[in-house]
Amino acid sequence: MTIRAKHIFLALVLLLLAGILLFLFAGRGGHCSLPKNYTQSDGEPTIWPDYKGVTIPPNIAPLNFLVDSVDDVVAHVVSPCSAYSYGGRGNGVQIDEQEWKSMLAEAKGCSLAVTVYAKKDDEWLAYKPFSIYVAQEEIDPYISYRVLPPTFVGFDELSIRQRNIENFEETVIYNNRMISEGLEGQCINCHSYQNYKTDNMMFHMRLQHPGTMIVCEGELVFVDLKTDEMISAAAYNAWHPTLPIIAFSTDHTMQSFHTRDISKVEVMESASDIVIYDVKKNRVQTVLCDSAELELFPSWSPDGKWLYYCSAHYEYKGEYEDTKELLENYKSLQYNLYRLSFDAESMTFGEPELIYDAVSKNRSAVQPRVSQDGRYVVFAEGPWGLFHIWHTSAEVQVLDLQTHQLLDTRALNSPLPESYPSFSSNDRWVLLESRRDDGNYTRTYFAYFDCNGRLHKPFLVPQKNPDYFRHLLRSWSRPEFMKEPVRITPQQFRDKALTEPISVSNK
Repeated sequence: MTIRAKHIFLALVLLLLAGILLFLFAGRGGHCSLPKNYTQSDGEPTIWPDYKGVTIPPNIAPLNFLVDSVDDVVAHVVSPCSAYSYGGRGNGVQIDEQEWKSMLAEAKGCSLAVTVYAKKDDEWLAYKPFSIYVAQEEIDPYISYRVLPPTFVGFDELSIRQRNIENFEETVIYNNRMISEGLEGQCINCHSYQNYKTDNMMFHMRLQHPGTMIVCEGELVFVDLKTDEMISAAAYNAWHPTLPIIAFSTDHTMQSFHTRDISKVEVMESASDIVIYDVKKNRVQTVLCDSAELELFPSWSPDGKWLYYCSAHYEYKGEYEDTKELLENYKSLQYNLYRLSFDAESMTFGEPELIYDAVSKNRSAVQPRVSQDGRYVVFAEGPWGLFHIWHTSAEVQVLDLQTHQLLDTRALNSPLPESYPSFSSNDRWVLLESRRDDGNYTRTYFAYFDCNGRLHKPFLVPQKNPDYFRHLLRSWSRPEFMKEPVRITPQQFRDKALTEPISVSNK
C-alpha cells in the first residue's frame, strides 16, 4: 500500500469513527424532530430526576432526565426566545449545554416550558407541558462532598470531590486510596472553607497518617490538633469568616447497630467539648468544657460576632462516660441550639444563649448554619441524636431569628431523611443531603429560598448521564458550597500527609 493510499485509508477510518460517535451522540442527546402522530395525555410525565415545577439558578448545568418504561422519548424545551427538541434512541433526554445556557439567560425571571413525547410499542404519547422556573439569582458555581460506599466501619474507598455545577466537570480533591494501607485504611472527613473560598480550607485524616490538612492563605500545613487536655483530636469544624481561627468540637464518638430498625445505626458522642484553633499562632483555646453537656457542630455567624452550636444535657448516673449506660439511654440524647457572643479583640466568649428549644418538642436539633444576612438559621432536626441522615423522620428546619418562629419547610422535606443543610453565599439557595430517592444512598439537592422566606421544591444535582445516581452505589455526603475550586492537588495533600504533623499548643 502506497503512502497516499495509507493516508486515504486512515482518513476513511477516521470519518467512519466520527460518524459512529455522531450517531451515538445524536441517539443519546442530539436534536430530533417532534413526532407527527401522537395521542394527547391529560397528565404530566413521570420523569427521573423529578425536575417538574422546580426553581433553578440561571447558571446551572442542563437538567437531563429519563422517562421510565418507554422505548423512545423527545423533549421540546421552549424559552421566551427559542425552542429546541432533544431525544433520540432510548428513554433519556440530554440537552446541549450551550443551547441550555442561552435558554436560561432568556428565561431569567420567568420559566421554560417542557413538553415530553414518549413512545411505547410504536405509539407516541404527548404529555401536558411542565414548567421549570429560572430565578434571577445565581448559585455558587462549585460544591464539594465526600463519596463513600454504604459501609459503617470500613474506609477502603473514600474521596472528597468537587463539582462545577455550571457544567459536569468533577475532580478529586483527595482520595484515601493514595495512601491507605492494610485493612484499616484512612478516613477523611469534615472538609470546610472560609467564606466559600478555598485559600483557607481544611479536612481531617483519621487512622493511618492522622492529622488535619489546613490550607491557610494558600499555604498547606499538616497539624496534629490534639493536646493532653482535649477529649480527642479536633472534629466538626467551622472557619471564622474573617480571622485565621477555626472552631472545633472534640469528641468521643460511638456507634451502635440495629438488627431490625430501618435506621440501621446510631452515632453518639459520649463526651464532647468545643475549642478554637488559631492557625497563625498554632494555639488551641477551650471554649466550652462541661462534663454534663455534649457540645457539637460549631458554626460562626457571617459577621463573626456569634458562635452557634448544639448541646445535649446528659448526666451519667454511674461513672463518667459509662458507654453501656449511654447505649441504654441513647434516645434521651436530644440537642438544643445555642450561641455564644464573641469578642475578637480579647478572644473571649459570652454565656450560652438558647435560641431553639428542640428538647421541649421531643426533638433534637443539630448542624446549624446561619444565613449571610444573619436573619435565619438552617439546621437538621430529628427524634434524637446527632446523625439525622440515619433517622427516617429527620427533616431540615429554618428558624427566623427576628420572629423566633420556624418557617414552613414542607416543600423542602420528604418522608425520608434530610440532613446537613447550608446557605449559598447570596442566601438564595439551600444545599442539603437527602435519602428521599431510595432510603439508602445520600444524594445532594438544591432548593430555592426566595427573598420572602419561602422555600421551593428541591432538585437533584444534574448529571450528564441522567441515570448516573441510579447506578452509583456510593453516597454523596456532607455537601458544601464553594465559590471556586480547591487548587491544592491530591498529590500535594498526599505528600504532606506522609510528613510528621505539627503539634499544637494550648498556652
